[in-house]
Amino acid sequence: MAAIITFIGWHDSGKNTLATQVVSHLKAFGYKVAVVKSSNERGVVFDTSGSDTGKHRQAGADSVLFVAPDQMVLQTKNSNLSLTTLAHRYFPDVDIIIGEGFTEARRISKIEVVLDKNQMLRNEVHGVIAVATNLDIAGEYVFRLDQAQEIAAFIRKRFLKDGRKTSSSVSLLVNGNNIPLKPFVQEVLAGTLVGFIDSLKFSADASEIDIRIKLDK
Repeated sequence: MAAIITFIGWHDSGKNTLATQVVSHLKAFGYKVAVVKSSNERGVVFDTSGSDTGKHRQAGADSVLFVAPDQMVLQTKNSNLSLTTLAHRYFPDVDIIIGEGFTEARRISKIEVVLDKNQMLRNEVHGVIAVATNLDIAGEYVFRLDQAQEIAAFIRKRFLKDGRKTSSSVSLLVNGNNIPLKPFVQEVLAGTLVGFIDSLKFSADASEIDIRIKLDK
């Protein structure tokens, strides 16, 4: 399961610029990176009026997935899923997920971008592991705003184990919450599922299995 880290800060603090630069450096390191951005704005338009996707949305479709040779764009209603659920549901194949915003996200590591000492969030939210600022602020992990490469290296070392791409062979989400699994439990679950699929005489060599169970209660 990919690591998640999000950049937080007040509006116009520069978190978008810094996060974009960090993503560029992580890509240069050779990692697959996904970005999830939150916004408080409503009515943001992603396609023009009269387009095919717009017509489907106007017709009442709950979700529309646009697939082209060079990209896919998903439009769907906000189901208030947690950042963890969004990240692992839609980006299961990346090495790391960079968020922008999601200040209140629980159990998510955060880097705070600070322009004003009187508007710091680290004393109000959980999970702030580093600060990016040009102000004179004391702390163990404090970076300047022009140190995107150093921040990317910090993320790499802390979340990707000194540059070695790591991921659990089995991940489990229950109601959107990641359930940590010991290696032995991962092996048992994986072996059980693979054995079941083999009993179905699945012809192709399975390299990845996705399963989702919805309980009727």
